This record gives sequence, C-alpha cells and structure tokens, in this order.
Amino acid sequence: MKEEGTSQRLESMLGEMFSAAYKTLEDHHPSFDPDETGRVVQVAKGIARINGLPNVRSDELVRFPGDRLGIAFNLEPGQVSVVMLDRSEEIETGMEVKRTGRIVDVPVGEALLGRVINPLGRPLDNGPEIETGLRYPVEREAPAIMDRAAVSAPLQTGILAIDAMIPIGRGQRELIFSDRQLGKTAIIIDTIINQKDKDVICVYCSIGQQGSGTAKTIADLKRCGAFDYTVVVSSAGDESPGLNFIAPYAATAIAEYFMEKGKDVLVVYDDLSRHARSYRELSLLLRRPPAREAFPGDIFYIHSRMLERATHLTPEKGGGSITALPVVETEAQNIAAYIPTNLVSITDGQIYLTPKLFQEGVLPAIDVGRSVSRVGGNAQLPAYRAVAGDLKLAYAQFEELEIFERFSTRLDEETKKALERGHIIREVLRQPQYSPIPVAEQIALLLAVTEGTLDSVPLSEIGNAGLKIRQAVTNHLPDICSKILSGGVLTEDDKKRMLEVSLRQAALFADKATRGGDNGVA
Repeated sequence: MKEEGTSQRLESMLGEMFSAAYKTLEDHHPSFDPDETGRVVQVAKGIARINGLPNVRSDELVRFPGDRLGIAFNLEPGQVSVVMLDRSEEIETGMEVKRTGRIVDVPVGEALLGRVINPLGRPLDNGPEIETGLRYPVEREAPAIMDRAAVSAPLQTGILAIDAMIPIGRGQRELIFSDRQLGKTAIIIDTIINQKDKDVICVYCSIGQQGSGTAKTIADLKRCGAFDYTVVVSSAGDESPGLNFIAPYAATAIAEYFMEKGKDVLVVYDDLSRHARSYRELSLLLRRPPAREAFPGDIFYIHSRMLERATHLTPEKGGGSITALPVVETEAQNIAAYIPTNLVSITDGQIYLTPKLFQEGVLPAIDVGRSVSRVGGNAQLPAYRAVAGDLKLAYAQFEELEIFERFSTRLDEETKKALERGHIIREVLRQPQYSPIPVAEQIALLLAVTEGTLDSVPLSEIGNAGLKIRQAVTNHLPDICSKILSGGVLTEDDKKRMLEVSLRQAALFADKATRGGDNGVA
C-alpha cells in the first residue's frame, strides 16, 4: 500500500511538471532577428559597392569591419552603392558588411554647447563622449508653411554696414559670398561674437576646410568668450567626401533641436561651395549623370531642402527660429557661376565682398550696391529706419560717382558734396575685426553722419571721433540707449540730445585740425 501511494505522488508530480512545461512552451513566442549581411565587391575613394543587403533602406547606416560606417546611397537590383563616412583605404573586396537598422543621425541637446564634434557626433576636442540621450536624423522635413511666422526680430551682427544697410532678421537665410581670403569668415566670427548675452545659440559648420583654419576660428571664439553658446561641427578637407556631404545637414539637425525648444539659433555653413564639390565627387563616382559644370542635376535640391529648414516658427510651435548664413566662394569674381546663382535664388538676400575695397583697406569689404536683404528690413529696429533710411542709396551713388571722380577735375557743387559725404560714410563703416558695435552706438554714428556732424572732421580722424561719440552716448544717454534696444521710436528731442553729445566730441577733432593748419577736407 505504501509503495502504491508513493508511485501515485510521483505520477502527480510528473504530471504537474509536464503541464507547466507545455504551458511554458505555448506561451513562448520566439522572435527571429535575421542578421542581414553583404559583401564588398568594389572599392573606390569614398564609396563601396556591396552585393547582398536586399532589404536595406535608403540613407541607412551600414557597418564595415573595424566599426567603420557608410550610407546606403544607391539602391540597385542586386547591389547597393555605399558612401563611406570613414576612411575607405583599409576596406577590401570580400569584407562582410552588416545593416544597422538606423538612418544617419546625430546627437542633439544642451551637452553639445561648447563642444567640437564631427557630423556623426564624435568628439574632436579630446573631451568625453557626447551623451545626450536623444538623436535626430540629419535629414528632416522642413516645417510646414502654416507653422511659419513672419520674420519680426533682427539678428544684430554688430557690423555697422550690415545692420544699417543690409539687415538680417531672425529666421532669414542670407548668403555671404566672394573670392577667397576677402573676409567672409571674419564676418561670421564677428556675428557669433555679437550674440553674447542675446540668448542666441550658434552652430558653426566647417566643411572641407584645413584643420588649422578651423582651429583658428575656434581659438578666436574662445578668446572672445563666444564658445560657451556655440556648437562647432567640423569635417576637414582630408576627411571622406561623404562626411563633408552630411556635415551641414547634421548642423541643421542640431539647430532644429534648440529651435523646437523656443530658442533663436544662428547656423553658419562655411562653406557650401566645398559641400557642392564633395557631392559632385560622390555623384561622379556613383555614375550619376552629370549636368552643368559636371554637378549632378539635383544639386539645387540638395541645398534648397537644407536651407528650407531655416525659418521662424509661430508662437503655437514655440516661436523659435533658425537664421542661416551660408558661405560660398567665387572664382575671379564670377558671381554668375552655377553654385552662387543657385544659392542666390534660394536665399533671402546676399552680402557680397569685393576685392577692390579689400585692397584699399576698407574692411569689411562689403559691396553695398550688390548686396541686398529681402526680408531683414521688416525686422529692423525703428531707430535704424529713423536715421539711416537713405544711407544705402547715398552710399551706392557715391560708389558710382567715385569712378568718374578720377577722370574729371570739374565737378559741380552738388557732386562734390555727395563725394565728400560718401568718403565720410566709408570711414565710419570701417570696422576692425573682433569689435562688434552695440546697437545704440551704431545709431549715434549713423545720426552723426546723416546730420553732417562729422563734416568738419578730417578723414584721418573720423575713426577716433566716432569712437569718442560712441563712448559719450553710452556714458551720458543711457535712457536713450535703453529705448533703442527695446525697439522704441526716437523722438526729435532724443535726436537733438544725441546730436549735442556728438557735436561736442566732433568739435574737439575739428579744432585740433584747425590748430594744425588742416582745413578738414581730404
């Protein structure tokens, strides 16, 4: 009897165990994640062709041995053309390539401020790894038309010639172009420096430049205290063309994060002519049909879809903005070349630097006649419109008259006065680098010029007189300075008080010239 009871208990226990096992098997639903791989069949500079990967998606990251990354660019029957984001020298035919399941993305967040990264988010400043917990695809849709608001606030550059005559608004796209070594990057650096204490985040994107040039720009920003609110995205000239290609898109994605948080962002692309050449190189290697100047036919779309992401959002979307300043290098002053004309048609205005002014030492060498802002005037502070409404026209006329001045000694009085006033304006517009001028001081200078306060000051002393006027207005008229900054309209009494201060300072230099035997006329 005892043995029968034991056997019954064993049978019962075995039955329970089998029931539990069957239930576990029924509840278990294993998932199968196939590891899709391909093989390298051809390698060229910056690209690789892969057999396999039948389910890979466009713009998906693929991984090569050694943790090297590439982008699936051309999806062809039985073959995938990959743009390398790392060096391709050590990639060999027959190597195994795996899908990652990720679209090309970049880390975004506050942790990027004050850092130098490459377009993949890898640090280049010997700092710790970027850990933000959030990544944005480098390619994102531009905001819808109904989500955009009008450009209503100025982005002050601190450069008198730009703020007074070619104003830029927050949410605008303003092209900066000229031949090489004429001061394009200098304008960019001064603009970033001027955003200090203005609650504007800056993203500087260096595309295809020498490492020494980018290092100098970073050193200048640090020295001027502008690096704490700046993100630098850098892809050097010796990097792969694919990395240069995605660099401006990665910088825009970083800027979009801050814009969606309600911030105002300035993003600089330095420069898009190198970006276009990198894309041309990739396209020719991928056997895409060349078009004008051997650029692929979609080069316009490549730039337009990126710059379209710069905008000013409505208050319902947070009210943030991205102001884009693309830079382009021309050759032999050919502003009618393919890439410059493309970008002129995409942007909301352009700032052109001329070698003639640069060689004469007029810096920044901005050609006012060829420069224009199609949007920023609507966002310009009222004080500018009150004191500098006709300044651009007068200066452009002076530049035209100056051509004939050297051929004629007989000029009527009106032309002589226009030329004299033009020379004074040019001296006032001279501005050393790393010295952005505050708004109120700009207004004081412009008022002094337009009202003839500086007419009796010799040209050689215009710069010193202007500096004294700026200091005096800041020290003696703080109420008017605050009013200008807050967007207030200058009254006649405000102008009178500013002119009295300016006249006292200008008189000192006029008296000095008189005592020295100078009649004040250059």
